[in-house]
Amino acid sequence: MAEPESTVINTSVKQKDPSKALVIAVTTRAIFNLEQEHKLYLERGKEEYTRHQEANQHKPLPPGTAFAFIQAVQYVNEKMLESNPAEKDLFDILVLSNNSPESGVRIINSAKHYGLEISKFCFVSDEDSTQYLKSHGVKLFLSADRTDVCNALQRGVSAALVFQQEVQAPSTPLRVVFDGDAVLFSDETDQIFQEQGLEGAVQYERAMEAVPMGEGPLKTFAMHLGKMRRKFSQEKSPIRTYLVTARSGRDMGIRAIKTLREWGLAIDEAFFMDGAPKGPILAQIQPHIFFDDGLHNIQGAQNVGVPSAWVP
Repeated sequence: MAEPESTVINTSVKQKDPSKALVIAVTTRAIFNLEQEHKLYLERGKEEYTRHQEANQHKPLPPGTAFAFIQAVQYVNEKMLESNPAEKDLFDILVLSNNSPESGVRIINSAKHYGLEISKFCFVSDEDSTQYLKSHGVKLFLSADRTDVCNALQRGVSAALVFQQEVQAPSTPLRVVFDGDAVLFSDETDQIFQEQGLEGAVQYERAMEAVPMGEGPLKTFAMHLGKMRRKFSQEKSPIRTYLVTARSGRDMGIRAIKTLREWGLAIDEAFFMDGAPKGPILAQIQPHIFFDDGLHNIQGAQNVGVPSAWVP
């Protein structure tokens, strides 16, 4: 496999062991607000975009949707190392970018300006930069480009599409909210629901109650998060995880809970919404990131200022 065109190691942060760490790759448009620059790129081309980035290389980019999530992840690393200075089970953040190394100087400067603990910057000239995810051991990929996300999911990497929005930086600890079907779990029940309606789905769930659900696209990431969370007591954990699902607790909650138990994945809080809007409960939780496969739920989350990532 070809190496990315250029990988810049950030010598000002401690490098992690990628075989032990939870490696998260973010694109520049997921972590910073580059909407104006992206518009310039689309309208005026790559050369004009590069010229603009070089001219503004010392001007920090404003934070993007995944910015607060990356900051909170950094907080978890601090707490992990306080608890055990030899800890290897840490988050490792790398930036994957289609920028050339020249126009990428602004990205590196912006990360340093905000004190972000990013270990590597990979500047890739290929159209499909996701081919490098596996070689870096990436467990979660966040991008503002739908094609990128679909390519990553096809390669078996947990991935989600980030929409640019104004985000209030919530306080620590790191709070992550997962939807159930087609995110943590497989979409088997969703498919029954599409074909046979709610009654059919409820009957199917009752019949399958003792059988754990299949794995969803974000299971691997959630399991690694759970492993890190278990190093602390629940009161002292710098990580809190939530399940917010459209399932009803009465008819369809038992199988979800049994599946999590079977996986050994402890979740701090679970909300079975029975189809009610998720926005109000998300506003209460104030997560750093919310993963869902339903665009209407993403919209509802955005309306209450919650950073959201769509799992297509």
